[in-house]
Amino acid sequence: MSTQHEIPSYLTQREIGPWGVYLEQIDRVTPHLGALARWVETLKRPKRILMVDVPIERDDGTIAHFEGYRVQHNTSRGPGKGGVRFHQDVTLSEVMALSAWMTVKNAAVNVPYGGAKGGIRVDPRTLSRGELMRMTRRYTSEINIIIGPNKDIPAPDVNTNEQIMAWMMDTYSMNQGSTASGVVTGKPISLGGSLGRHDATGRGVFVVGCEAAAKRGMEIKGARVAIQGFGNVGGVAARLFSEAGARIVAVQDHATTIVSERGLDVAALQAHVTANGSVAAFAGGEQMDDRGQFWGVDCDILVPAALEQQITEVNAGKIRAELILEGANGPTTPGADDILRDKGVTVVPDVIANAGGVTVSYFEWVQDFSSFFWSEDEINLRLTRIMREAFAAVWQIAEDKKVSLRTAAFILACTRVLQAREMRGLYP
Repeated sequence: MSTQHEIPSYLTQREIGPWGVYLEQIDRVTPHLGALARWVETLKRPKRILMVDVPIERDDGTIAHFEGYRVQHNTSRGPGKGGVRFHQDVTLSEVMALSAWMTVKNAAVNVPYGGAKGGIRVDPRTLSRGELMRMTRRYTSEINIIIGPNKDIPAPDVNTNEQIMAWMMDTYSMNQGSTASGVVTGKPISLGGSLGRHDATGRGVFVVGCEAAAKRGMEIKGARVAIQGFGNVGGVAARLFSEAGARIVAVQDHATTIVSERGLDVAALQAHVTANGSVAAFAGGEQMDDRGQFWGVDCDILVPAALEQQITEVNAGKIRAELILEGANGPTTPGADDILRDKGVTVVPDVIANAGGVTVSYFEWVQDFSSFFWSEDEINLRLTRIMREAFAAVWQIAEDKKVSLRTAAFILACTRVLQAREMRGLYP
């Protein structure tokens, strides 16, 4: 058995970052795995890592190179599943951790996938549309050898969208010689995408938020909600909470923080962001100059829906919310988790809270295979049922074992993954 937190040879100490957080989470759940703990090293070692060079010709004729990744963490329960992000801070450690969290997330909500993730280290804002298309197509052609409808199915993530997925699907299909709509999810409706997919992650955050609030005896109507990130996840969650009667008292994005004790007009804020690219200068709220003040906003529900490692030992003590819903992947460090637990804060972990996206991605994949598509009402009903059942199972484990919801989710998910690993055995 290797030592705890062993750093793989392909990572430097500087890059350990999110992967180190994930390893600590696995160490915390290991004592609860019983006889399956003999397989736990399976969870600490990605099945496959592909690093690729992504060269493109820029519009001015120069050649630019970008570093791309696709990591398949585990495929014991089914094909790899996870998004692709385009961001200037993408690292191997980050993509490894995100792929591992996808393994846990898919098992926690019991969809038949393993975990995978991809990324390119690039600021897409520096690329023209043509350059973005060429980079996407080249990246897809480079990872073509390990993706496929029954092997590994990418999806949108940070700074990627249905257009990126359309280019990826087309590139893969051209190499296969036939249309393969199931190779990615999050596609445009016209190419086999699913109704309800755009709102799915934010809707899932809202659904489990309502379930968790009920467990705490909290009314959603009148509850004060603060949201970090106002994109596809945070923006949708904000809209749904507002429609349910909650007050959105603070929103932080990459530019600034906007607050209003009376509650922000979410529709007006969304229109402002669409027109201006950020919440900055929104007339319907006051702007906070210090980004760190966001964590001390007086609220009942906090939704971190931006990037990982946002809630740390430094700011966890400032948080005044009773309930945290992790819309982002890995937004809370293990040390911060301990502080929040001691404060009596209920944290609904990312692997449950933001699993709505991959759940509807699963619906999309199923619809593509059958060429039979469901209505949006059917999608939302199925999503709500799966999210509620998953949350209820995790809550019950937490109650029975006197552990946090995160540890409970990991117990449920890791047990499912390692049972599959044990039943399949080792080949050869």
